[in-house]
Amino acid sequence: MNHVVDARGEQCPIPVVKANQVLASMTSGILEVHVDNEIAVQNLQRLASQKKLPVTTEKKAGDHFVVCMAVSGPVAVSEEIPSCSVPISGSYVVAVDTDCMGRGDDTLGKTLMKGFIYALSQLEKLPRSVLFYNGGARLTTEGSDSLEDLKAMAEQGVEILTCGTCLNFYSLTDKLAVGEVTNMYTIVEKLTQADKVVKP
Repeated sequence: MNHVVDARGEQCPIPVVKANQVLASMTSGILEVHVDNEIAVQNLQRLASQKKLPVTTEKKAGDHFVVCMAVSGPVAVSEEIPSCSVPISGSYVVAVDTDCMGRGDDTLGKTLMKGFIYALSQLEKLPRSVLFYNGGARLTTEGSDSLEDLKAMAEQGVEILTCGTCLNFYSLTDKLAVGEVTNMYTIVEKLTQADKVVKP
């Protein structure tokens, strides 16, 4: 019997978890998992390899991928959530304390910051975390020109963290549009544990 899992729009590790749950109930057939990003594809392929299942991948229109695993007997499924890899270096953190990059003209600075966030999102090795505080908090809230780029990084496993005190100060607490609220203790922890800190 064939099974279909539609995990489009889901972030890691949800597609892998859903696939793992269905595999636990299968003894034969094809598990067909629909996802919308290559990271999910890679993680599903890793899951199939771990379970020693034949796997094929087909790219449909746009960002639509279909990963198929062939099951021909009971599948040993661990109670642990399968590991989920993302394309991050695991060693550097980006700290953003303003919505303008550089000193001089603020209009130019905002354009430069938008370009910086975009360029960051296109790197082969993404940062482990991007921390936003003080004026940088505006970049993760409604109306920011960088939201799509930040969301794209978040979908690939990058932590997007914004200072809660800063959001409150600028009356933006209910306007956060990407990532999570954090505190100064966590910001300090992330900065001190990083092998490298990048500050635009």
